[in-house]
Amino acid sequence: MFWFLLISLAAVVAAVTLAVVGGSGDGRGGPVTGGLADVAPDRLDEPLPAGRPVSRMDVDGLRLPVTARGYRMQQVDDVLDRLGAELAERDARIAELESALAGAQAVAMSRGEQGRGGAGAFAPDSAEGRDGR
Repeated sequence: MFWFLLISLAAVVAAVTLAVVGGSGDGRGGPVTGGLADVAPDRLDEPLPAGRPVSRMDVDGLRLPVTARGYRMQQVDDVLDRLGAELAERDARIAELESALAGAQAVAMSRGEQGRGGAGAFAPDSAEGRDGR
């Protein structure tokens, strides 16, 4: 009885193994994985627009594909590199505009002080104006 059970167990294991490994065809010559057709990997085609600066809505709408162990590192690195480059560009532009504004304010202040100093020298209540000379 023991031998019969052992041989039956071996036959069942062999049949299951052949069914899973050896008979994995879809009838057309192609392999079938788990009974489903092959699916293209989950990849991000265009994570951020290339022809214009990134906006808040682009970042809000960004969804990176998830793999079995997390996110695809290369795609995350590409997105972060792009965002970092655009932030650096915007920071440089902001610094440039702030320095231009500070320069314009300094010129306006110096012109305003020169105008006040020149007008005060010729004012009627000055020492020359009171003496009549």
